Amino acid sequence: MISEKMRKYLRPTKKFPHVWCPGCGIGTIMGAIVRAIDKLKLDADKIVMVSGIGCTSRMPVYLDFNTLHTTHGRALAFSTGLKLARPELHIIVVTGDGDACAIGGNHFIHSARRNIEMTMIVVNNSIYGMTGGQVSPTTPYQAYGTTAKLGNIERPFDICDLAIAAGAIYVGRATCYHSTLMEKLVYDALQKDGFSVIEAIAQCPTFFGRLNDFKNVVEMVNWQKANAVPVKKAEKMSSEELEGKFTIGLLHDVDFPEYTNLYRKLMKRAQGGG
Repeated sequence: MISEKMRKYLRPTKKFPHVWCPGCGIGTIMGAIVRAIDKLKLDADKIVMVSGIGCTSRMPVYLDFNTLHTTHGRALAFSTGLKLARPELHIIVVTGDGDACAIGGNHFIHSARRNIEMTMIVVNNSIYGMTGGQVSPTTPYQAYGTTAKLGNIERPFDICDLAIAAGAIYVGRATCYHSTLMEKLVYDALQKDGFSVIEAIAQCPTFFGRLNDFKNVVEMVNWQKANAVPVKKAEKMSSEELEGKFTIGLLHDVDFPEYTNLYRKLMKRAQGGG
């Protein structure tokens, strides 16, 4: 059952029913994004949703904003050009962990470093879901994938730590279980004048779940509930207590001059405008 609030943002399309598998977390995340936009009363004609390739990157197919479906890993590169050309637009980049941190990793680092105003939502399901369950840069150590039949021997990226180290001014994390928190993080990120990153921990029952012995979607979502620790609570816990856990909530919030504003001022100076 689709709520009226959600329905008004959906694009009339022959693409329904949607492409996502039963139990996938991406629909939950899309709902959180839409509710945040609705609360902010943003003009849908001033929003651009940009994606690359992957399960998450199909989201712009369904939402009635200006949308740009780009090549694998290049959503931030396209968004950079768009923001420079049309700085008044609200740019939301939706991407998966593989799209963002593997082929798109370099764009991720430098978009954060430049502090270009856009909101990047990284749906992290710890696997390449669209292409068959291969190990991604966020697959946990010793977890299984179709390219790691004996267990993953690589250490995973921490997306939020990477974003903070690279220069993102607003960074938060939530799970599909904590969808209200996710909505709040997106709501606040959309109001920041700079590069914001929200990591959305999602379940992929079709590949990650089956390959790693989760019996069903409920078990996967309960895992999110059991292993997510709010930031304030984590501050009072020992490293032993936090072993195998991850923090959720607002992880980083600072201010820094936004790149496209600085660029326009530089161009004005170059043209003799002072």
